[in-house]
Amino acid sequence: MGDLVNLRRARKDRDRRRREDEAAENRVKFGRSKAEKQTAKAQDALETRRLDGHRLDTPADPETPDASS
Repeated sequence: MGDLVNLRRARKDRDRRRREDEAAENRVKFGRSKAEKQTAKAQDALETRRLDGHRLDTPADPETPDASS
């Protein structure tokens, strides 16, 4: 006699395998390499430094009292 197969569970397992396979394909297709991630992070840091360097006024330091008071 053959093994009993729960059709609902078999369908869910099949769908889960398909989703996992699709996710693996997408990681290969759309993923970024470690070097690309590091380059993007360095570029973001550089842009932030440049933007902060062009500030017209400095932000108020919450620890020091205002000179106007």
